[in-house]
Amino acid sequence: MTDQAHLPLTGLRVLDLTVARAGPTCVRHLADWGAEVIRIAPPATEGGDIAGDHDGFDYQNLHRNKRAMQIDLKSEQGKALFFELAKTADVVIENMRAAVKFRLGVDYASVSAVNPRIVYGSISGFGQDGPYGHRAGVDQIAQGMGGLMSITGVPGHGFVRVGIPVADLTAGNLLALAVMMALFDRVKTGRGRWVHTSLLEVMVFMLDFQASRWLLAGQVAGQAGNDHPTAIPTGVYPTADKPIALAAPSPRMWDRFCDALGQPEWKRRAGWDTRDGRSDDRAAINAAIAEITRTKPSLHWIEVLDGAGIPCGPINTIDQTFADPQVQHLEMAKPVAHPRLGDQKLVRSAINMHDVAWAIRKPTPDASQHTDEVLAELGLDAEAIAKLRAARVIQ
Repeated sequence: MTDQAHLPLTGLRVLDLTVARAGPTCVRHLADWGAEVIRIAPPATEGGDIAGDHDGFDYQNLHRNKRAMQIDLKSEQGKALFFELAKTADVVIENMRAAVKFRLGVDYASVSAVNPRIVYGSISGFGQDGPYGHRAGVDQIAQGMGGLMSITGVPGHGFVRVGIPVADLTAGNLLALAVMMALFDRVKTGRGRWVHTSLLEVMVFMLDFQASRWLLAGQVAGQAGNDHPTAIPTGVYPTADKPIALAAPSPRMWDRFCDALGQPEWKRRAGWDTRDGRSDDRAAINAAIAEITRTKPSLHWIEVLDGAGIPCGPINTIDQTFADPQVQHLEMAKPVAHPRLGDQKLVRSAINMHDVAWAIRKPTPDASQHTDEVLAELGLDAEAIAKLRAARVIQ
């Protein structure tokens, strides 16, 4: 097990008010690297828990390394408990609809009034204000409105969402970065601040060169399938058994690529001897490459191209990804023993720190597993806790 004292965020206390995926993704970064995270969820209702199946693969992967409790923040007593916890916290993270935290009275200004050092992080669908600020937002809507779906997929086959919840994940990743910047600034100022992002903002940000292509050149990118807009050849090509991905976009790589495929004359072919020419004739180039690559199996071409310094690799299914020797070497599936569900493997953090060993320190808790423990730390005795539970302030 990793020694908690040696993790970089040890000593940081985080109150987690998040639901769904974007907010928990942010909190997972903090929990994974040593922060003490207290997840505060609302009591379950007859319609079920808002967070879904707590024993399911998604919840288990999102909420490891935390303690968990359930408090009704709509009640005055529940809100009072939250503010007692907030007095000793460093960070609060929430991803409610923009107006909900104000309606509950747990917004940044309210929390900062009892703890000026608090760093308060928020994720919304479309921003904290503006014409869409009131709307609920989910990943696919942000992918569509943010332009990503318009450039994803094969031309003529309709718009396609990206296969992962990229807006949720990116919002969580960037909010974690913003929280750390605010904590760094707090060292200098002594005060916390509110940091926030939205699914729509991160999608526009992630358009990156396609966004600058419009802003600076007035060009509206369309769907390109597996082709790269300017880097030729880059894409997916058939082999005798299964497709491979490869990229040889630079002039030097193109020359090596031609030699590796046994086609040195391509280097001198009119129109194919310049980057612009290759871009203009991409369909013919792709067809010519495919005629050659389909004659031998994928492993042959991966070995040949790798030997020539050409980036390439197989198109793996997810089970094949986790069976890949490099993925196994990187230990991307980490074990944890769950007291009810038994031995599990969860996806590890993709961050590596020299001389810091990483492990899942705590399995994902049940929804109210630590309610009594956390309240006892606030000084409440068993009788007071029982009264709160009877009044459904806690669960």
